[in-house]
Amino acid sequence: MSKLKFGSAVLGVAMSLLLASGSLQQAGAGGLELIEEGTLNVAFNGDMPGTGFQDGKLVGLDGELMQMVAEKIGLKVKPNLMEWAAEIQSVKTRRVDIMHGMMGWNDQRIKVINISDPIYYGGANITQKKSTNWSTVKDLEGKTIATIQGFGWIDQLKAIEGATLKLYDTSDAAIRDLLAGRIEALFADPPLIQFAISKNPDWDIHAVPISQGFDKKYSLLTGKYNVVFGLSQDAPELLKAVNAQIAEIWARCANREVAKKYGLGDASWFDPGELNQRAGVDRPADWKQPTLPANCK
Repeated sequence: MSKLKFGSAVLGVAMSLLLASGSLQQAGAGGLELIEEGTLNVAFNGDMPGTGFQDGKLVGLDGELMQMVAEKIGLKVKPNLMEWAAEIQSVKTRRVDIMHGMMGWNDQRIKVINISDPIYYGGANITQKKSTNWSTVKDLEGKTIATIQGFGWIDQLKAIEGATLKLYDTSDAAIRDLLAGRIEALFADPPLIQFAISKNPDWDIHAVPISQGFDKKYSLLTGKYNVVFGLSQDAPELLKAVNAQIAEIWARCANREVAKKYGLGDASWFDPGELNQRAGVDRPADWKQPTLPANCK
């Protein structure tokens, strides 16, 4: 009996110490698979209007939503700045918990990482000189085109007949070459391009949405895509927690409210389009893409 009482007392003291030190943060947050207890290690590349870090918080459209998710779960954000091409590998090898930055879903990425529900939607634009107005894949045949290392549509751009594809480490470098005439068309993050052009009205370039109908061969170029967060496949509970907060963000119209701050409040950023590429792939067959509630202004 005395041993039982002694053991219970020790256990009680130990539990109190653990609670006081925050060592049970992981269990308290639902048994989340975190690199550091109580902390969400976040990869980002600093491309605005998607991601940045200022005054101790993530900023940008994706950044503010990531900060919101972390705080609602009860986690402190630890930023990890890196080039875009390194982000997926950092998630895969558990150097970070989660990545973000205007990333689109595709069926190749789900082979190596878990992908969240969408925070908004995107569609490919062809950034080009104002002297041209290309709006279809066929318009790009035989042209010198470019995109960024690690972007999901690289293989589809390579398939454009006669086109020469150049890959860049950063969007800044690609835009400089477009302005200098070393490339003729650029596929980059649409929010980034819209933001950059708005800040530099003297640039002689514009972004033209691809206007042709959906083509399965060029699915990432001709259809809308989910903009998402990426997580390790070894963190299913963290994925569930993140998705629960994303659902709340849609329900509160919080994503559109944040987007308005960055000039992206148009309803098209929150319209999934007709095609649902994830149903029956990495989501149940009856999964519906989230949309804003009717009362969202």
